[in-house]
Amino acid sequence: MDAAAATRLLKGVRDAALAGRRPPVGPRADIDESWQRALRGGVHPDRDRRAGVLPLEEIERRRLASPLLEVLPVLRDGLVSIAEAAQHIMVIADTDGRLLWREGSAPVLRKGDAFGFVPGADWSEALVGTNGVGTPLISRRPVQVHSAEHFVSTHHTWTCAGAPVTDPRDGRLIGVVDISGPLSTMHPATLALVTSVTRLAEAELRDRHRDALDRLRSVASPLLSRLGGRALAVDERGWTAAVSGMPPPGRLALPKSVRAGRQWLPSLGTCTLEPLPGGWLVRVDDGDPAQAGTGRVVLDLSRAHRPSVRISGGAGSWSHELSPRHAELLYLLARHRDGRSAAQLAEDIFADRTRTVTVRAEMSRLRRHFAQVLAHRPYRFAEEVEVELLVPEDPAALLPHSTAPAVRRARAA
Repeated sequence: MDAAAATRLLKGVRDAALAGRRPPVGPRADIDESWQRALRGGVHPDRDRRAGVLPLEEIERRRLASPLLEVLPVLRDGLVSIAEAAQHIMVIADTDGRLLWREGSAPVLRKGDAFGFVPGADWSEALVGTNGVGTPLISRRPVQVHSAEHFVSTHHTWTCAGAPVTDPRDGRLIGVVDISGPLSTMHPATLALVTSVTRLAEAELRDRHRDALDRLRSVASPLLSRLGGRALAVDERGWTAAVSGMPPPGRLALPKSVRAGRQWLPSLGTCTLEPLPGGWLVRVDDGDPAQAGTGRVVLDLSRAHRPSVRISGGAGSWSHELSPRHAELLYLLARHRDGRSAAQLAEDIFADRTRTVTVRAEMSRLRRHFAQVLAHRPYRFAEEVEVELLVPEDPAALLPHSTAPAVRRARAA
């Protein structure tokens, strides 16, 4: 099928879907889910809606604060020259869908101006519907949006391919990289190219992280050798650089706001934290009776992009943002207080009861973070823990990135 025929077919699919008719060919799953979100969110399918472009000062502030600034050379080297040759442009956006950088073919940049595809513009899915910036931010997956797959009809002369970027140091979504251009310049390999270059950028962040841990280790090791009891040095994201008197945890879950002094951590109990260059010295207060006393867990899934958990008890409180997979698992355990076996969780998440090895590995990571609130055999929240689950008012907005069958069923309800 040539490009013109494909475009006509997609227009027919979109028109049928918007009219509630059965389309001749079903849209791809990512596109269909995005269209449904746009319909529920009140995006007009034939009206080009735009928000105010951020002032230059705010754009520059966001650029300097973005972890993507560290890997901007990798993204430029991998994509800009190819984008220019293919009459495309490269766009990099933050997690709000705000465009921060835009480079590539000069004629296409001018065409992008007509769409409002400019630095500081808001291209979140909630504002402009299905597109290669906002949709990957929701789905957490690379997405190509071609012609009439865009929800808003004024974007149908455009094609784009975007891939989300995740910071390997803490699993947080940090933005999206997109290649966009006119329909006539579309190539089926564009999405694979964008995805590959974002993986290179994530690998660069991983290498920088290893170097930073080596520097922290060189500072912390002499200190730990002089301490008695259990202690460890971690970086600002909780990754272990050195340890004394205990098995080394891969990563220590730290609260959002870390401060010097005594703090309660779910995996270790009450600890004393002292700042180090590039991290923290954590000394475990062994024998402290306040380590017991965990009483309440609040699992907050009401914000689509930032699932979090807050744990509180007699020893204090602690909060932490969750990765998409850990959010899914804790949601299932909150819904099934009597517990789930590894096979049941594999069925819930993958529709495949045999994928127990993957489930056990993820639950092992979770229990290292939340040892005092999670039990196993079966996996469950401890009986003495009160659990509160906060979900969106609209069930369809629950964990929108998730493809887990159990979550899909909950959204459909």
